[in-house]
Amino acid sequence: MRIRIFILLLITALLASCSVTKFVPEGEYLLDKVKVKCDTNALGVNPSEMRQLVRQRGNSRWFSAAKLPLATYSLSGRDTTKWINRFLRSIGEAPQLYDSASTRASMEMLQTQLQNMGYLRASVDVYNEIKGKKLVTTYLLHPRQPYFINKVDYDIRDSAIAILLNMADSTRRGLKSGMMFNVANLDNERSRISRYLANRGYYRFNKDFISYKADSVPGSHLIDITLVLDKYRSGEESNLPHRVYTIGDVKFVSGNPNDSVIPLRQSVLSSNTFLESGALYAFDDLQSTYNHFGRLGAVRYTNISFHERDFEPVLDCDIHVSTNKPSTISFQPEGTNTAGDFGAAVSLTYQNRNIFHGSENLSIVLRGAYEAIRGLEGYSNKNFMEYSAEARLSFPRFIAPLLSSSFRRRVNASSEVALLYDLQNRPEFMRRVFSVAWRYKWHDQNHHDRYQVDLLDLNYISMPWISDTFKREYLDNTDSRNSILRYNYENLFIMKLGFGYTYNNGIYAIKTSVETAGNLLNLASKAFNFHKNDEGQYTFIDIAYAQYVRGMFDFTRKFVFDYNNQLVFHLGFGIAYPYGNSNILPFEKRFFSGGANSVRGWSVRSLGPGKFIGTDGRIDFINQTGDMKLDLNLEYRANLFWKFGGALFVDAGNIWTLREYEDQPGGQFKMSEFWQQLAVSYGMGIRLNFDYFVVRFDMGMKAVNPAYEDEKDHFPLIHPRLSRDFAFHFAVGLPF
Repeated sequence: MRIRIFILLLITALLASCSVTKFVPEGEYLLDKVKVKCDTNALGVNPSEMRQLVRQRGNSRWFSAAKLPLATYSLSGRDTTKWINRFLRSIGEAPQLYDSASTRASMEMLQTQLQNMGYLRASVDVYNEIKGKKLVTTYLLHPRQPYFINKVDYDIRDSAIAILLNMADSTRRGLKSGMMFNVANLDNERSRISRYLANRGYYRFNKDFISYKADSVPGSHLIDITLVLDKYRSGEESNLPHRVYTIGDVKFVSGNPNDSVIPLRQSVLSSNTFLESGALYAFDDLQSTYNHFGRLGAVRYTNISFHERDFEPVLDCDIHVSTNKPSTISFQPEGTNTAGDFGAAVSLTYQNRNIFHGSENLSIVLRGAYEAIRGLEGYSNKNFMEYSAEARLSFPRFIAPLLSSSFRRRVNASSEVALLYDLQNRPEFMRRVFSVAWRYKWHDQNHHDRYQVDLLDLNYISMPWISDTFKREYLDNTDSRNSILRYNYENLFIMKLGFGYTYNNGIYAIKTSVETAGNLLNLASKAFNFHKNDEGQYTFIDIAYAQYVRGMFDFTRKFVFDYNNQLVFHLGFGIAYPYGNSNILPFEKRFFSGGANSVRGWSVRSLGPGKFIGTDGRIDFINQTGDMKLDLNLEYRANLFWKFGGALFVDAGNIWTLREYEDQPGGQFKMSEFWQQLAVSYGMGIRLNFDYFVVRFDMGMKAVNPAYEDEKDHFPLIHPRLSRDFAFHFAVGLPF
C-alpha cells in the first residue's frame, strides 16, 4: 500500500512538471539548465568542476533528472491563505529566475579561475537558448595557450633566512623550470617556506612576507619569476630582520572555572606536550600538542597562548586545559525484532573518562533483553532472555615494551582491555559466552592510515543445556543431522590474534583485516600431547579449540559529480579456512549475505551459499552461511531537499563454502560456476542526514536469483513478484 502511494505521488509530481513556469512573471525566464563547456582539452580544466563557480545553477534535480521540488512547488495555488498551498511551497522549491547580473559575475569568476590556472589569455563566452519561458545558459571556455615558468630567482632580503634557505632548503624548493605558471604552484611555495621557517623559531613569520615579480619572455609563453622575501614589518616597526624565538616557561592552567588544579597526572600533561622549555618555537610542535590533548577523552578543549618577553625573543607558554565531567551514567531502552519476534531491551552504561587521572576511559555496560518467540512447537518455554555485562578499559597511549619514545609521541595510540560475559536462554538451548581481549589502535597524525592489532582475544563458548526436542530433531536425528549445526552447539574455545588496516582520504577507502586462531594451542598440543576428544580434536581444559585463518578486504571509490550528486562503487571480499583442529568455522566467523549492507534484494542471512535453497526456516540461519563472501555494489547518491537524500543502487554477490558439506548442496565455490551463482538486486533508498548520523531506508528487489526451481524464480527482473522479491531495510549509517 505504501509503495503504491509513493508511486502515485511520484507520477503526480512528474505530471505537474508541465506547469513549472506558471509562477514565472511575464518578461522573465525560468533558468532551466546551466552548461559549462570547453573548446579544447586543456590541461587541468574540468568543465564539471568549473561549474561550481557559476552563481546560478537552476532548480535542483532529483538524481540529475527530474525537478521534483520545483514540480511540488508548482502544484500549489496562488491563494497563500490556504494551508495546502503554503505546505506545498514550504516543501517545494520556487522557480529559479534567470539573472543577467549573476551571469556576468559568473563569466568573470570563470575567466579569473582560468587565468589563475595558468591560462593568462583565457576568455569566456555565454550563449542563451530560449524556449517559451525557459532558458538554457551555456558558458563556453576558451583557455588558449597555457604559460609556463622559465626561470626562478630568489630575492631573500633577510640575511639569516637567506643563509638558512640556501644551505638547508635549496633541494626542497617547490618552483622549477617547466612548471605551469599558476596561482596554486606559487601559493604552495609561499606556504611551504612559511611553514619551514615557522618550524625553526620564526614565530611571527607568515606568507604575507613573500611576494612575486613576474616578467614574460617576449615571443613565447614563458614567465621569469622572482620570489621576494621581505624583512619584518609591523606597525611602526619595519625593515627589521625576522626574530628567532625560543620557548620559555611552559605552564599548565586549569580551564575549569571552579577548579584550580587540572585532574590529570603531571606525567600525562608532559607526555602530551611537544613545546619544551629552551627549544626553538616550532609550529608543528604546537599542532602536535593540540592533537594529543584533543584525543584525551578527559579533555573538553585546550587553548594554548604565548606571551612574548619584553627584552628578549622568548615565548612563555600557557596551556589551558578544560576537562569533562569524569563520570556519566546513561539508560537506554530499545526495541528488538529477531526473525519477526518482537521484544525489548534495556542497557545501563557507566563511563569514567579519567579513572586513574591519566584520561583512561572505563565503561561498564549492563544489558537485558526479552523476546516472545512464536511458532515453536514441543518446547516447554517460549521466551528468549539475554543478560550481558561488558567492561572496557582504554588507555590513551601504548602500554607495551620495546617501543621508542619518538614513535610513542609521533602516533595517536590507545591500548584497550575488554571483558564480556553474555548469558542467553532460549527455548531450544542455553548459551554462555565469556571473552577477554587486549588490543592496540593507532594512527599517524599526518596520514589517513589507521591500524589495529588484536594481541590476545580469548572466547569461551559454553552450551550448558540443550532441550531434548532440539537434540532429537536436529542434533541426534540421522535423517536431519547437520554437521555445521551440531558443531556450533558444542562447547568451543577460540584463541585468536589479528591485524587490521584502514585508509580513507574521502575519495578512496580501504579496509582490510586478517586473523588467525588456534596455532599456538596446536603447537602446544603436539608438544605436550594434549588429550583428544571422540572427534579426534585436541582439547584445552577439556574443550576443543578452533583453528582457522580469516581475511577480509573492502574497497570503496567515490565519483563526485557536483555538490548534489555522487556515484559510489564498493567491493567487499572475505575468505576463511578451517584447518588443523577444525573442519568447520565457528558460527561467529562464518560469512552471510543479504541485508542492509550487502545484496539488498534479500533480507539478512537469506542468500546463499551458492545455489543452495533453504528447506527449514528454523535452522537456515545456520545453513545459509559460508567460508567466502563477495559483494559488488554501485550506488548513485543525490541530495534531494532539506535533510533528505536519495539513492539508486545495484548490488551483486553471494557466499560460498570452500569444502563440500552434505547439508549445503550447491554451496561449494567452483571457479567455473561461481559467476553463474551471483545474485543481483536493484532498488532505491531514502536517507535522513542529521549531521551526526544518517538514518537509512532501502527498498530492494531481486533481479537474478541463483537459488531457483523454475525459470521465473531465476530471473525475477523479468518475472517480478512483490511478495517474493521485495526486501525493506532500515539502518543507521551509510552502507559503505
